[in-house]
Formats: sequence, structure tokens, C-alpha cells
Amino acid sequence: ARMGADAVRLCESIGYSSAGTVELVLDASGHYYFLEVNTRLQVEHAVTEAVVGLDLVRLQIEVAAGRPLRLAQEDVRARGHALECRLYAEDPDQDDLPSPGRILHLSLPEGPGVRVDAGIVAGSEVTVHYDPLLAKIVTWGEDRAEATGRMRAALAETAVLGPVTNLARLRAVVAHPAFVAGDLHTHFLEEHLGGAAAPACPPPRAVAAALAALAAAEEPAGARVRAAPDPFAVLGPWGRPS
Repeated sequence: ARMGADAVRLCESIGYSSAGTVELVLDASGHYYFLEVNTRLQVEHAVTEAVVGLDLVRLQIEVAAGRPLRLAQEDVRARGHALECRLYAEDPDQDDLPSPGRILHLSLPEGPGVRVDAGIVAGSEVTVHYDPLLAKIVTWGEDRAEATGRMRAALAETAVLGPVTNLARLRAVVAHPAFVAGDLHTHFLEEHLGGAAAPACPPPRAVAAALAALAAAEEPAGARVRAAPDPFAVLGPWGRPS
């Protein structure tokens, strides 16, 4: 309650009246310290929306348009628990460097208590010019255990072929007993997953099947069936016999 009150006082002192996040760091003794203010919606805003049942994006736009908020603070009621996993085209074994490339196959989870915010489809190109965030997977439950169980199931249903992603790491994190117990800190990965083996690459047959399916989906409607191409014409001079 004190943290929330201080956050409000801080925003009032600078005359700020839009969506924002005041970040504070809490130590083991219960003292907290100011970190920063993000004068925008956070990428985790979907977690808040899941718990309080409000459309924060719409509310932000209405405030920017000069309209008063349609609710008071006492009207906000938190219910349940929510988690968010960010699916990135990054390689955990290469210091999380971006992994650009084409999305050959994409399967995202669905079901009760599951929300996915994504801006990609099969065929999308992940470039080096933008943040490599592919999707945000959010699960809600009556309590943390239910939300975590739904997240494990949601990540098990998720599949990406093409760029290297952090999907295997996300699965390992939410399945780890320390995470399940809520024993979290900033060195969680180093302590619990530092020696984890790299995930195996997708089988070549899976990649070939994904490429074939993607090519078939991109075939123009009504296109005539063509004869199989001459392999030597396709391979060029490197594939021709001497």
C-alpha cells in the first residue's frame, strides 16, 4: 500500500496524467527503493488486464483524448493470478543474440485462461531492424498454481520453426521447482539453468515439411499444376556433373 501511495504521489508531483509504471526495488527487510518511471504502457500490461479485467490501452487513449476516467481506484478489483512469457527470436546459447530469419511454421496456444498477443504468422520475416519479440503468451488462473499449470500447457502447445527461439528456456523455467515455489531472484537462470543442455535442432524432415506447407500456402489461387522442375536447372552449375 505504501509503494502504491508513493507511486501516485510521484506522478502527481510531476503533473503526469496518463498510463505509466513506477518501478521500485524491494529488499529482504521490506524496504523499497525508487528505480525508474516508464511513462507508457509496459509490455506486461496484459498481465494487469487479465487480473483486473480492464482494457488499459483503451483507457490510455481516452485519457489522452481528454476524457475523464470512468472508474475510481476503489473500483479496481484484482482477481486471480496471471503470468506472461515472452517468446523471442533469440538464441539463449549465444548470449541471447537475435536470431533473424523466416518463420516457417508457427503454432500458438489457445484455451481457457490463455491470451496470446502476436504480430507474426507463418511466412513472416524476423529482421535485425526491430525487437525480436515474436509473441506474448499470458495465462490466468484462480491462483498462481493454476496460472503456472496453464502456462506449462500453453508452452507445450507452442511451436516455432525457422529462427532459434527461447521457447525451450521458457518451458524449463516454468517447470522448475524453484519457480513453482515462487523462489525467484535476479540470478535464477545462472543458479538453476546455467548447466542446461542446448535443445536439439528440429529434425530435417520437420523443417522440410514446414517449407513445403508454407510454399503450398503461398501458391496463388487457381495456379496450374506444373511439372516437376529439372533438378540440374534448379541446382545450377554446382549441381551439374563434370
